[in-house]
Amino acid sequence: NPIPEDAVPSTVVALINVRDRDSGDNGEVSCNIDGDFPFRLEPSSGNAYKLEIASALDREKVSAYSITIIARDRGMPALSSRAALVLEVSDVNDN
Repeated sequence: NPIPEDAVPSTVVALINVRDRDSGDNGEVSCNIDGDFPFRLEPSSGNAYKLEIASALDREKVSAYSITIIARDRGMPALSSRAALVLEVSDVNDN
């Protein structure tokens, strides 16, 4: 579902679950957004993260965001995986 452009910061737009079957540091995973977007990842519980709106959206400027999320373990060497999301912004009457 598209995100309304008038959604307020801290609105959760997606839940991300990560899993690494390794043990110890190799099984500890952190997630980051690759790039500069008006969204942030916040740890939720266990291996879950919330993708939240971090700042105001404006559909007239950007109608969709293609976001890459990188999950990295704490092993030596660290291994990583990427997942891509497309977040569409819906128009709200600005008048």
